[in-house]
Amino acid sequence: MSVSLAFGSSSGASSAGAAARGAGGRIGAVLRLRVAIRRNSVNSTDILTDDVLDIECLGRGPRVLALHGIQGTRAAWLPVARRLAAHARFVLPNLRGRGRAPRGRGPGDYTLDAYAGDAAAAIERHAAGAPYFLAGWSMGVSVALALLDRRPELRPAGLILLSGTPCLAQARWFDGEGAALLAAVAAREHRLGLLQAADHDAVAFTWRAICLTDQRPLLPRIDGPALLLHGSADTDSPHEHARWLAEGLPQARLVTLAGAGHALLTEHTERVAAEIESFLAQHARPPKDPHET
Repeated sequence: MSVSLAFGSSSGASSAGAAARGAGGRIGAVLRLRVAIRRNSVNSTDILTDDVLDIECLGRGPRVLALHGIQGTRAAWLPVARRLAAHARFVLPNLRGRGRAPRGRGPGDYTLDAYAGDAAAAIERHAAGAPYFLAGWSMGVSVALALLDRRPELRPAGLILLSGTPCLAQARWFDGEGAALLAAVAAREHRLGLLQAADHDAVAFTWRAICLTDQRPLLPRIDGPALLLHGSADTDSPHEHARWLAEGLPQARLVTLAGAGHALLTEHTERVAAEIESFLAQHARPPKDPHET
C-alpha cells in the first residue's frame, strides 16, 4: 500500500512538495535540502537546521541520532543535547506527525517500519560515512529496534536506550478508542510535561498501529554495545521491560535510576548526560589517521 503524506507549512517544504506533485508525486526525487547554519554565541557550537526532513543538529563530536517518544518531538532531547554539546553532535529529527515533518492519514502511515524509514533517512542525510550512535527514548527505543531489524547495514557504534520496552503489547500507555483515546493522549501529554508535543491524532494513529508489537524475538540479533537507562519508578514502561531489554540484547548494560519515572530526559538531565558522555568516551572510535595504511 502506498503511503500518502502531506508536508508541513515551511516554505521550503511547501515549494518542494508542490514541485513533486507536478512531477507525478515523486517527492523524493525533487526535494532539495535547504540548510541554515547559525552560530551559538554561548558555546560556539554549530546548529544546523534541515528544513526538508525537519532535523536539527547541534554540538561537536561523535554523532548521536536521537529519537523521541510517541508524544514528544525532538525538543525532548534538547536538554541532554545542549548539556553534551561539547562532547557529541546530536542529530534530532522530528518524526512524522510533528513540527514540519509529514503528516499521515491513518494508522498505516504511523507504523514502526514507517518511523524507521524516517530515521534511516536522517542517518543517510546527517550521519553517513562515519560511526554514529543510535539513541531512543520511550517509543524511540521501539523505532531504533525496528530500524536495526529493517536496515542492519546501518548498525551503529552503540545503542543508547532510555525508558523503553521491547514489548509494546504489554505497555499501557493509553486506553480506549475514538474520543476516549484522544482524551488519554491529552492527559498523558500533561503528565509527562513535554516541552513540545506531537499532534494528538498522530499519537492516536500511532498507538493503534503499534500497540500489539512484541520485538523481543529481535533482540538477540542486535549485537553491539548498548546502554540502557531506566527509572525504577517508571509506570509507563515498568522496570521489568528494561530487564527484558537487558536480557535480550547481547551486550547491554542496564543503569537503573532509583526513584525515577518515565521522563528521564527532563527530570534527570545531568545524570543521563553523564552516563551518555561516559558511554560515548568508551565506544567512540577516534578519526582514522589519513597516513594509516
